[in-house]
Amino acid sequence: MKVRLLGPLELTDGHITFKVPGEKLRALVAALALSPNRPVSRNDLIDELWGEDLPRNAENSLQGHVARLRRVIESRTGHDGLRELVRTSSFGYALALPECDVDATLFESLVREATSAGSGDPDRVVRLLTEALALWRGPALLDAGQGLISRMAYTRLTEIRLTAYEHLFDAELTRGLHREVVTELQQLHAQYPLRERFCEQLITALYRSGRQAEALDAYHRTRRRLSHHLGLEPGEALRARFQGILRQEPVPAGH
Repeated sequence: MKVRLLGPLELTDGHITFKVPGEKLRALVAALALSPNRPVSRNDLIDELWGEDLPRNAENSLQGHVARLRRVIESRTGHDGLRELVRTSSFGYALALPECDVDATLFESLVREATSAGSGDPDRVVRLLTEALALWRGPALLDAGQGLISRMAYTRLTEIRLTAYEHLFDAELTRGLHREVVTELQQLHAQYPLRERFCEQLITALYRSGRQAEALDAYHRTRRRLSHHLGLEPGEALRARFQGILRQEPVPAGH
């Protein structure tokens, strides 16, 4: 069994892929899958599913949702043994899955491996991060409710994803693929216009591609946005790259 959280929540068993019915059941799956093989307390799960709008007997209601989830897994897969994926302990409940069977934890593992590879092996970094980013099918935990566990995981995973893109583009620029990354950098910079690292990488790729005027224009647009939305000037790294382009200095590999 595999759990997909990086987009609409799905469960897969071999060639069978199915959605979990009901927001509260999806919230339960997500809360458990974010900590595979580790129990999540009953109190945390109750808070995740109901927040302040508690049912009359919250523990019984939680137990009922766990039982329903087990029935859904059995009915969709046809395997009675898979019901034991959701295990009960004195502390709470756990999803008995290896971390590699949850796309969110697999994603984080691949990003950590790429980060540990460092800048000395850009080919390996590109391979690992491309594999990691391909796991995303849409916004993380898209339909898993608005509980604290899901909201915190959404924020954390989204930031890791953006940082992974930054590392990926660093590696691609190190490999001399500046022309190849321009379009994707333009798209990400348009989506996250206040993220200075994307702007720095974009103007680097444009400049290396012989498009100095476009690079300078992208910098000035970002500077205006930062001033308008945050009341800030660009950071030191972005300003230094801009000044280097003005002076038509060569940009070192990996920058």
